[in-house]
Amino acid sequence: MPVEPLTVTPPKPKKRSGCFKYLVFAILLVLVCGGIYIYWKFYYPYTSDGVKSGYLNFAVEKGQIFKTYEGKLIQEGIRGVMGGGVQSNEFEFSIKDKKIFDILKMNSGKRVDLHYKEYNGVIPWRGNTRYIVDSIISMRDAPEPSGF
Repeated sequence: MPVEPLTVTPPKPKKRSGCFKYLVFAILLVLVCGGIYIYWKFYYPYTSDGVKSGYLNFAVEKGQIFKTYEGKLIQEGIRGVMGGGVQSNEFEFSIKDKKIFDILKMNSGKRVDLHYKEYNGVIPWRGNTRYIVDSIISMRDAPEPSGF
């Protein structure tokens, strides 16, 4: 009696269900949409070319984990508040670069024109505000107050 050779047939690959394909597609779609949203919210400037003028109140470095550079500009003029009172126009901003921070830190009280970008969201390592100052356009001494 002749012995027949053993033949092994490879197992048929499992056919993936259509549900698995839709699940992979849905996960990829969520990841792409999430990436687009994060880029739009935190990295795409809402205002890419703005200028604010006023008197520099202060420039400070602060933060617990992420050290950021922050500042405040007091703008001329007044505006009413809900109680009928009056308050000054303040512009709080974050500073992009240490060089700009060093210049502003040493010139508190001067009249400055600052170029900034406004973003839709705040990132802790970029600063505490949506307004990021990236350059100083001009700086001059504050005028002397006139006597009465």
